[in-house]
Amino acid sequence: MERQYALAFLTIPDVAPAEAIRIAAETGYSSVGLRLLPAAASGEAPYPVLTDKAVLTEARAALADTGMRVGDVEIVRLKPQTKATDFIPFLDCAAALGAANILVAGDDTDHARLAQTFASFAELAAGYDMTADLEFMPWTGVRNAAEAVAIVKAAGQANGGVLADALHWDRNGGRVEDLALIPPETIHYFQLCDAPAEYDPSDAGLIEIARGGRLLPGQGGIDLQAFIKALPETVPVSIEIANAGFNSSLLPRARAVQALAAGKAVIARP
Repeated sequence: MERQYALAFLTIPDVAPAEAIRIAAETGYSSVGLRLLPAAASGEAPYPVLTDKAVLTEARAALADTGMRVGDVEIVRLKPQTKATDFIPFLDCAAALGAANILVAGDDTDHARLAQTFASFAELAAGYDMTADLEFMPWTGVRNAAEAVAIVKAAGQANGGVLADALHWDRNGGRVEDLALIPPETIHYFQLCDAPAEYDPSDAGLIEIARGGRLLPGQGGIDLQAFIKALPETVPVSIEIANAGFNSSLLPRARAVQALAAGKAVIARP
């Protein structure tokens, strides 16, 4: 099966969804990622594709014109007070876009409660024929692969998944045995980027790199070969290059081209 590549939202965050869809189609991706809800825990508004029917209509028209698919939609944050039904408007919008996967962040350190919330959300998402993919990030309530696997297992939902991001895996120690904990059937896609070998391990430092300091695959210090080889060959790769300098120095289309070329080059290495 030929490897499929997705253009992640953060690689070209400065364009409207319809343009992102067209860029992904023109530059050789199989799918595109879109953000509907903010990544920050507070102080950020929902994205226009969720709140403006004209933006959604334009995105749907671009999907129809290009034959492009929406891979993942971002970002569902599960907090202590979260109710799954809070996300019905989000799910309606994601379904209108034909999305396959939902990126989920766990912002609750009470893992028993979080597993229940995740189960409720995943069950709701299943009704829309979408997966719910819990991403482990070291500054959140779900810090590593073991925690994510335990929560998804406890939730017991067939569409529940674990999302591995090369950056977060590396910042957790970069151990292949951690990835081996993830049942292959729960890996619906994974995120690929590189990053500097030296970094500030504080939460603020980790977030700064994650949201604005990622590097093209092959340009940093992450052992991407070990990461890639530990994950299924049959799932899509979302290439996520959030980098302020990259964004300011290149037009979105050029960023998409470079990201895909770098991702393919790293994956092609023996």
